[in-house]
Amino acid sequence: MHDHPAPVVSDDATARRRPRLEHLMISPRIAFVDVDGTLIETGSEIADSTIEAVRTARHNGHLVYLSTGRASVEIYPAIREIGFDGAISSGGGFAEIGDDLVIERTMPAEAVTRMIGFYEESGYDFYLQSFDELYPSPGVHDRFAEYYASDSRRQAGTASDPASVTGAAANPALKAFADVRPYSLTGIAKSVFLAGDLRAYDRVSEALSADFHVITGTIPHMGRGSGEVTLNGVNKGSTILRLLDRLGLDAASAIGIGDSSNDIEMLQVCGVGIAMGNATDAVKAHADEVTTSVLEDGVWNAFRRNGLV
Repeated sequence: MHDHPAPVVSDDATARRRPRLEHLMISPRIAFVDVDGTLIETGSEIADSTIEAVRTARHNGHLVYLSTGRASVEIYPAIREIGFDGAISSGGGFAEIGDDLVIERTMPAEAVTRMIGFYEESGYDFYLQSFDELYPSPGVHDRFAEYYASDSRRQAGTASDPASVTGAAANPALKAFADVRPYSLTGIAKSVFLAGDLRAYDRVSEALSADFHVITGTIPHMGRGSGEVTLNGVNKGSTILRLLDRLGLDAASAIGIGDSSNDIEMLQVCGVGIAMGNATDAVKAHADEVTTSVLEDGVWNAFRRNGLV
């Protein structure tokens, strides 16, 4: 259904600093930007051009929203401080306009109970996402501690020095993952499962997909041993449509930018769906355009191509 043009070439630094005045008079647009693998490199690195792209687009009168699988509590202050008009979080479970929570798409308690039961019977680690809380199983902290340590070692070996959204301190998600306590059965929009079993996605999908939307491939190092679960019909794309209706905007004016399987519905519903250069081929197949990768000015190039900067 979509064409796959060649990736956009990077603009030079001088052009990046100079707003394109001919675009300032066009009708305002709205952009939905994924976080991991799009706004930031998986972990914490962010290109300076990405921050500039978001701020310049908003200065030019456009709206820029986050659209992430993270819970709101996982959107670090350094990310929010870039400046956004709102956010979709938990893979479509929640939406904020400014600081106001305007959409909640949570699971019935019995659905949460069923989901937890299957994870525990299978021996899988998992965590639940409400709007402002994470509820991890006991093994989640150690899994992510090792992942973040590996990511830090990898970053230390690179020659470039991009900005970090976490700073020198330990990754802030680890504090939430260490807080093991009784699970909430109310207010839950999404779960994330993690297992050493590479059949985990297949098993979860077989057990739960009649009532739940199950996807994999959102945690790069875990492959099909991990995934995300929301209620059927709850995804970034369907929540974007609800939010656009609230804002009185047409989907044709929307731009969606992402790299992962939980971005596919977003790319499908937005007037222009853009895959990052680092996206999988499956995601690129649903995009209208392909931009450069996350640390190679991908967001800037996408915004420039579409007249936001």
